Amino acid sequence: MSPLIDSHLHVWERERHPQPWISPAMSAIDRDFPPATAVRQLADAGVDGCVVVQCVNELAETVDLLADTEHLAAVRGVVGWVDLAGDLPAQVSALRAGPGGARLVGVRHVTFADPDPAWLQRPDVGRGLTALGEAGLTFDVLVAHHQLAAAADVVRRHPGTSFVLDHLGKVPMTSTELVTWARGLTAVAECPNVTLKVSGVVTEDRWDAWSVERLRPVVDHALALFGADRLMFGSDWPVVELAGGYRRWLEAYRELTDHLTPAERDAVDGGNAVRVYGLA
Repeated sequence: MSPLIDSHLHVWERERHPQPWISPAMSAIDRDFPPATAVRQLADAGVDGCVVVQCVNELAETVDLLADTEHLAAVRGVVGWVDLAGDLPAQVSALRAGPGGARLVGVRHVTFADPDPAWLQRPDVGRGLTALGEAGLTFDVLVAHHQLAAAADVVRRHPGTSFVLDHLGKVPMTSTELVTWARGLTAVAECPNVTLKVSGVVTEDRWDAWSVERLRPVVDHALALFGADRLMFGSDWPVVELAGGYRRWLEAYRELTDHLTPAERDAVDGGNAVRVYGLA
């Protein structure tokens, strides 16, 4: 049986790295979540390990994430940030040479928050995505649901790079645009170099009213498109605290995937994360 790996977890200490995206409505996460707290959360939930993912588009946060988690066995990898339009080999080399650098497994950019709505499609970013593949690193795609079609076009143009689509493609659970999301996700799924994270979906719904029944159609759609060999479990902790917390989401995830075969469950639970991110 494969270990249960949380492929998407965050930590932050705001004195060092402010999180300006946290709004007054997010009181449940309006505090610090240092790495030690994350490790305790994983142990309490019976989760074997995790991948820590960046929150802000700055290199300094990645340097600190790598250093802070270097001696935490539960942290199997870090998805950080680099300037994809800059000298990517030099940035990656410096990160890998620093404390915890061996745990760098991928890169992410908070794309939907970028001032340039076409950031992901820029030629200089495209060169960085190609260099990521050459460096053996993945790229986590974080886009709004209406950007999925454009993301699929970018992914198709970089077959040598492994992409991971976060949060089921940001399902618009409370809007009337589920058809737009479904079509966009279908376009992304046609690219064999993309894996999808089953994460971040409960906070796209009403935080106090989501249910397994409401989530099942979108998770089933993702399973039908990607198959169990291209999905991975993620919590999006501590953001998931806005919608009931880690344990409640983990229980829902278990229910949503209870029809899979043991081999399929092993893959989604952790085997795919180990393979895609190259976790030790």
